[in-house]
Amino acid sequence: MELRTVLVVGTGLIGTSAALALRKRGVRVLLADRDPGAVRLARELGAGTEWDPARQPEQQVDLAIIAVPPAHVASELLALQTAGAARFYTDVASVKAEPIHRAAQLGCDLASYVASHPLAGREKSGPGAARADLFLGRPWALCPTEEAAPEAIATVLRLIELCGANPVEVGAVDHDRAVAVVSHAPHVAASAVAARLADATDVALGLAGQGVRDVTRIAGSDPGLWLGILSGNASPVAEVLEAVAHDLADAASALRALAEGDGTATGELTQLLKRGVVGHDRIPGKHGGPASAYAVVQVVIGDRTGQLARLFQVCDEVGVNVEDVRLEHAPGLPLGIAELSVQPDAAAGLTEALRERGWQVP
Repeated sequence: MELRTVLVVGTGLIGTSAALALRKRGVRVLLADRDPGAVRLARELGAGTEWDPARQPEQQVDLAIIAVPPAHVASELLALQTAGAARFYTDVASVKAEPIHRAAQLGCDLASYVASHPLAGREKSGPGAARADLFLGRPWALCPTEEAAPEAIATVLRLIELCGANPVEVGAVDHDRAVAVVSHAPHVAASAVAARLADATDVALGLAGQGVRDVTRIAGSDPGLWLGILSGNASPVAEVLEAVAHDLADAASALRALAEGDGTATGELTQLLKRGVVGHDRIPGKHGGPASAYAVVQVVIGDRTGQLARLFQVCDEVGVNVEDVRLEHAPGLPLGIAELSVQPDAAAGLTEALRERGWQVP
């Protein structure tokens, strides 16, 4: 199934990123949003042209992508189908079971609709944060109902292919339980940790390092957006958070016991920390397979224009692929540490090359 024209309803981060990815592949994209400013910005970014609903049905597109909050997916789907906007429809909300159930209640045509969810995002929101490569190599859940027509499924699979993502077919209920574990509950947990910083002293904040930034990064996302996501997946998220709360309560009890001199309490803490290592190591690597064990080369880098480009130029010169990079700034100083993750057999050669070119490698 070839996609010639696509309508994106909702020009936020996900909708605009999908539009940009499709435009790069030569697809004609129409844009719609209740916020005229969002449509205008998405259009200026090159994501497409504004949709004119008055030209329906002669302007019918191949696929409509509904990129609105979960609570509004079903009503938007019904309105679009009533207008004959597209041959087929999908949504990209991060909750699946409730929108599908609601769509059935409203009498939507489930044959032309295939629910989906790209597992990609950023802590920033809005069209200004959109990227054409946002979905590259990322899983994209596909949750067709029994009523979904084969051609509708093929059309959404083509969308996923054009965006560079990897399709994963999963039932809606299983999807919601899965994202509760890997996305929704972690967001609440990150927010709970970040909330402790709201009343932290200046001394504590001055000592903040990369660890707390890593743990709380996603807590900077739009609360209104996340309230809608969490409300749509409330029970699965609550179950995960209750399990996390149980572990944290046990850890707190063990620490209280240690503070009172009970050395036997270290066993419970050790078990939790070990389970954390096991869980961390099960997170797939960047290509979806088992996580690779990389060597980390630390380089002192000045906070000046072009420093990262120079650093990567050295890597290119010696033929070393950088698998990942992290930056940690030194508080109060115009420099920081760049941590380059590379294959273990490349670490020594890269370290030597950097030192030869004047870089400080601790």
